[in-house]
Amino acid sequence: MAAEIHSRPQSSRPVLLSKIEGHQDAVTAALLIPKEDGVITASEDRTLRVWLKRDSGQYWPSIYHTTASPCSTMAYHHDSRRIFVGQDNGAVMEFHVSEDFNKMNFIKTYPAHQNRVSAIVFSVATEWVISTGHDKCVSWMCTRSGSMLGRHFFSSWASCLQYDFDTQYAFVGDYSGQITLLKLEQNTCTVITTLKGHEGGVACLWWDPIQRLLFSGASDNSIIMWDIGGRKGRTLLLQGHHDRVQALCYLQLTRQLVSCSSDGGIAVWNMDVSREEAPQWLESDSCQKCEQPFFWNIKQMWDTKTLGLRQHHCRKCGQAVCGKCSSKRSSYPVMGFEFQVRVCDSCYDSIKDEDRTSLATFHEGKHNISHMSMDIARGLMVTCGTDRVVKIWDMTPVVGCSLATGFSPH
Repeated sequence: MAAEIHSRPQSSRPVLLSKIEGHQDAVTAALLIPKEDGVITASEDRTLRVWLKRDSGQYWPSIYHTTASPCSTMAYHHDSRRIFVGQDNGAVMEFHVSEDFNKMNFIKTYPAHQNRVSAIVFSVATEWVISTGHDKCVSWMCTRSGSMLGRHFFSSWASCLQYDFDTQYAFVGDYSGQITLLKLEQNTCTVITTLKGHEGGVACLWWDPIQRLLFSGASDNSIIMWDIGGRKGRTLLLQGHHDRVQALCYLQLTRQLVSCSSDGGIAVWNMDVSREEAPQWLESDSCQKCEQPFFWNIKQMWDTKTLGLRQHHCRKCGQAVCGKCSSKRSSYPVMGFEFQVRVCDSCYDSIKDEDRTSLATFHEGKHNISHMSMDIARGLMVTCGTDRVVKIWDMTPVVGCSLATGFSPH
């Protein structure tokens, strides 16, 4: 069922503690049970399982429940021990787990969506279950009555969701690359703003209510930090993954962002440094360095009797340049570029060796990661994916011991 990994090398890498195997299809969600040696998993194989660590060190399923439709997402509220499972048929099912995590009772089904449920948040204060789905909508339902309170529709599949419990603001990412900020009311909602910056579908969101920062990961392999609290539209770009960014978790105490991508990449970003915003790309009809025309500038091509050139952009200054004036490549971590990108020759000359020092660490999860969650207090992380394997990691060698002790370095 589950293998315990005994070797614990002293290194600055995530330490693999255990592997849980036994699912018959992709594991869509895995959550660590706070203060317990336990994991809750939901899978495309139509099972909801609670795994507890036995004296042998292995995880065994203490609860094994089969659902009518494949499980697509899950939320767990530990204080009330309530599990909400989203399904491929659009329904959200609620369960209550016993105190010893050996028994689970079905509570009710919510007809939340007409298509696959992509994300769920439970608000105990309002008794709302909020969810997004591939029917292009966000819905919020009353857990007391089971009735629908409100719906809001988007132009494309709603893929991910975060919620601010104090203000009742919902952040919804969609497949068009847009993030919508909504204020949810009892029977209505108001669109506050839309955030546009990704060139691919938004796959995951993380909201930090203390610093009022929103992080988004997308299929364009990039992460954007949106400074919502600053009210100045400040955004930071983070590029270090080579595949779709699937999961995010911001560690407020240590000012670190943990991100996972579908190729198994695990990154830990240092957000406790002064970072620079990536520039907006400038538009021009000719190279802003040598003034040679671009290929659509027919008039200048005719006047100068030259062939038009292809337009590129320097990632550091944003200027429109030709290939000859941007022949060099460099990393520039302070602007979020952890691997080499195109820069113009003058920007390349301005980048010092110390400017290329990485501000993130990169690790290999060695499986397809579609979902990740962390128990921040214990420094534990669980990953799962299409390979049907669940992995439990000790992240304290990477993110520092301050998580377990609750000590903040600030």
